[in-house]
Amino acid sequence: MTIISLLLLVSLVPHLTFTARVGIEDGTEAKPHSRPYMVSLQYYRQHICGGSLISKEFVLTAAHCWDEGDVFTVVTGAHDLRKKPINNSFKVASYIPHPDFNAKTLENDIMLLKLKTKVTLSKNVGLISLPKKGEDVEADTLCSVAGWGDLWRKGPEADRLMEAETVIVNVPECERRWESDYVSSKMICAYGHGGTCSGDSGGPLVCGKTVVGITSFGEPYLCNSRLFPDVYTRISAYLPWIHNITGNV
Repeated sequence: MTIISLLLLVSLVPHLTFTARVGIEDGTEAKPHSRPYMVSLQYYRQHICGGSLISKEFVLTAAHCWDEGDVFTVVTGAHDLRKKPINNSFKVASYIPHPDFNAKTLENDIMLLKLKTKVTLSKNVGLISLPKKGEDVEADTLCSVAGWGDLWRKGPEADRLMEAETVIVNVPECERRWESDYVSSKMICAYGHGGTCSGDSGGPLVCGKTVVGITSFGEPYLCNSRLFPDVYTRISAYLPWIHNITGNV
């Protein structure tokens, strides 16, 4: 308990900084284009965060990925980021972070990007479903995460899309691990054989064929930590806000 307490003390504020641009650690390479909803958010052609395509003109990601003034390019249909995108790079018309996003606590860490032009759907570019009203994910559900982030803490970024299975952790355990940093009504935590790392922020937590969470934060000094399960924004808590902006995607 002493070790856990000390880790909590050093992580209460710093983790928000260390993971603010939160690859998949201990994951495997995804089958190319098996996750057609995945997008790479890029700043001057450098991958910054992940995101999910939820309609032909809206991307769902994390609010902490964006600083006011940043200009992102959204790359769809990608697998190997070393390959120059062909007709699948999109400019952003509007950056819409949640109005109650708190950059210090990472509460309400959710943002919508409205694209300037609609994407054309294909076998490599597709949409992912949002949860239905009243639908939520239960503890012990097997889910998955994906991204182009670091392969381990301070390690190299992945050129190709990586993925890993993870399991939803029950609320009492999440609260015990993260204490006041964890808000159960707005967050989900998960842990598995692989997990998110720097560069995976904004990417989806997928259960079945539904995106239920957005990669938000984790333990600052170790990716996919057993002591501090990765934390995701709980999308079901924000459905009215999402539908109001997107027009019932």
